[in-house]
Amino acid sequence: MMRALRREKPDCLPVTIHQWQAYHLREYMGGCDQLEAFIRSGLDASIMPWPVMIDRVSPDWEVTSQISPPDGRGAVETRYTVKTPSGTLTYRKCADQYTTFFSEHIAKSLDDVEIFLRHWPGQTLDRDYVASWYDRTGDHGIVRGFISGWNQPGVWQDFVELVGTQEAILYAMDEPERVHALLAEISRQRVTFVQDQMPGAKYDLIEHGGGAASSTVISPAMFEEFCVPYDRPVVAALHDGGFPVVYHTCGGMVPLAELIPLNGCDASETLSPPGVGGDVRPETRAPLKEKLGSKVALIGGMDQFGILSNSSPAQIRAETHALFRDFGKDGGYICSACDHFFETPPENLKHFAAAAKECTY
Repeated sequence: MMRALRREKPDCLPVTIHQWQAYHLREYMGGCDQLEAFIRSGLDASIMPWPVMIDRVSPDWEVTSQISPPDGRGAVETRYTVKTPSGTLTYRKCADQYTTFFSEHIAKSLDDVEIFLRHWPGQTLDRDYVASWYDRTGDHGIVRGFISGWNQPGVWQDFVELVGTQEAILYAMDEPERVHALLAEISRQRVTFVQDQMPGAKYDLIEHGGGAASSTVISPAMFEEFCVPYDRPVVAALHDGGFPVVYHTCGGMVPLAELIPLNGCDASETLSPPGVGGDVRPETRAPLKEKLGSKVALIGGMDQFGILSNSSPAQIRAETHALFRDFGKDGGYICSACDHFFETPPENLKHFAAAAKECTY
């Protein structure tokens, strides 16, 4: 996997998934942890230690919460109230059996974003916990991490998490100078976190970016204006610390092929096909390998729903070999499920791993 990240040729095609979800571990893997699940499946481990961030306490960030009863689907919503010296912020978060998400964003205006950036105390990285996973993982695979943020690592992505997707785009169009100033401050805080918290952290790869930076959310012009300049200092700080960086765009990425490397990243994911909300079709794979894969390593490509979860062993094998043919030429490729899955039969994961082992250099 590390050879592939350096755009070299490993002995055979590395094969993995993007984060093992607690739901799948509980419902399909007998409750084992993520490392054991990788080993059982024959996949190369891509470990994401969680939780690794410890929320700091500050008198300028007083949080109270109220939990609502579960709804008809079993989802639970928690409403948070945050008192700061500059005003009160509120947000709501929902959790169901699959995932968590914001049902109300914390910033209702750009003024609220300024309050947040002024008073949020941030987090501390539990480096000992990361090290324990690194030591356990050993040669089974790699340990991935991310940068502390409100909810996502990427600068534009976290701005979206603060205000909402549509709101972020409208603010960028209507008040670009102010949005640029806010993004610059988010970027600065990310760099500070990297410099203060990450020295010595036992990570093999750091994930940056996010789906809100994909071309199915914003235009290439917006990506170049509102993402690249603010991701670049964070990636540079990570490089200064010795960390390779993968830029994550779970959505469209074909129109961004020549822009993603401008932030300095070492790898790009998720190579998502239309079946999982992306735009990487079979006919676009070779051109994408040429434009993007000639500059950075590539990760992803496997449709975790249409193929990995709901097709035959022969179809899984055929798609794995096709991905190797299109993306694996000359190395620099880790074949992976594009993003999270929930109902994938464990046997299909074994078929996926076996098919990749047949793809040798």
